Amino acid sequence: MSALMAETPLETAPDALSGFTVGVTATRRREEFGALLERRGARVVSAPAIRLVPLPEDAELLAATRECLQAPVDDVVVTTGVGLRGWVAAAEGWGLSTELIEHLGDARILSRGPKARGAVRAAGLGDHWTAPSESCAEVHDYLVQQDLRGRRIAVQLHGEPLTEFVTALRTAGAHVIEVPVYRWLPYRDPSPLRRLISQAISGGVDAVAFTSAPAVLAMLNAARAEGLEDQLLAAFSGGVVAACVGPVTAAPLVARGVPVVQPERSRLGALARTLARHLPEHSVTRLVAGGHSLEIRGHAVVVDGELRPLPPAPMAVLKRLADKPGYVINRGELRTVLPGSHTRDSAEHAVEMAITRLRRALGAPGIVETVVKRGYRLACDRDAL
Repeated sequence: MSALMAETPLETAPDALSGFTVGVTATRRREEFGALLERRGARVVSAPAIRLVPLPEDAELLAATRECLQAPVDDVVVTTGVGLRGWVAAAEGWGLSTELIEHLGDARILSRGPKARGAVRAAGLGDHWTAPSESCAEVHDYLVQQDLRGRRIAVQLHGEPLTEFVTALRTAGAHVIEVPVYRWLPYRDPSPLRRLISQAISGGVDAVAFTSAPAVLAMLNAARAEGLEDQLLAAFSGGVVAACVGPVTAAPLVARGVPVVQPERSRLGALARTLARHLPEHSVTRLVAGGHSLEIRGHAVVVDGELRPLPPAPMAVLKRLADKPGYVINRGELRTVLPGSHTRDSAEHAVEMAITRLRRALGAPGIVETVVKRGYRLACDRDAL
């Protein structure tokens, strides 16, 4: 079930995401979105999932444009602003832009959301209706409630076929012209996305942010190709937050039963603010050990108000100790959380080194105690927990 995070006029704290790692799958505006997260203290892992390929010379787009111009068009469904702009730009290259704008100006233009509506108005066209929820399903419901027999409807695709949408309109009697302005394809270099999948499964990131449904599908498809889809979905249902810019983006995850967080408004800034509120509230372990207050975050711990980044092995040990604060955790159990593979003897040494590095990084004495011949514990009063 998705969780909507209400926005407030108050800005989140500048360091709200300090100690957290966020994977970003966006291609368009990824630098801008990454900067929004880094400004709040996050460590950002960029892993573009898809690339947008415009089709200014595509024979299908030219054929669809000419079909639109052959006779009056009754309705035009604009699914994305970038798609409409690309269509007009391609038509200009063919010397057809003036005729296309005039033709579209006589039709009812239905926009999937505010961005699409903005592009419609920027092109000098009037918008008849905009879907409040920014979903194709709502545009579908709006249209099929009407008598569509004999109506010519142009549907601007948004990178992938809208098979069910188009089929429903044709079943209702409409003549549908599909307008393929661009396509979503996998990103040229798949290695960053593969690494992000591994990091999500291993807990190396605290959240993955998605700004389009094709990016969600691309990540799931990449995981499936590696035999890791079930593990990735389990990570998203566990400790890794799936953050989506809006309900359309979230739909593929929601359909698989994955909980998502999303802002009330489908904007990058709102998504960054949502993460800056959600992660500190839901992904932080707070406790007192050895008389010191601790906030355990993704890759850092706040000790008495001071942020202290930790390497992977000491952080893994600290999180395991914090699972049962005040209780002794033996070395054998701590071995299982260390990254990498170890023999029994090397693992014993690796645990001791991780504890040593953890104590040094915490910078305060008495937080981690050694219990001779048994293991280690956080110096917490169990009765006070």
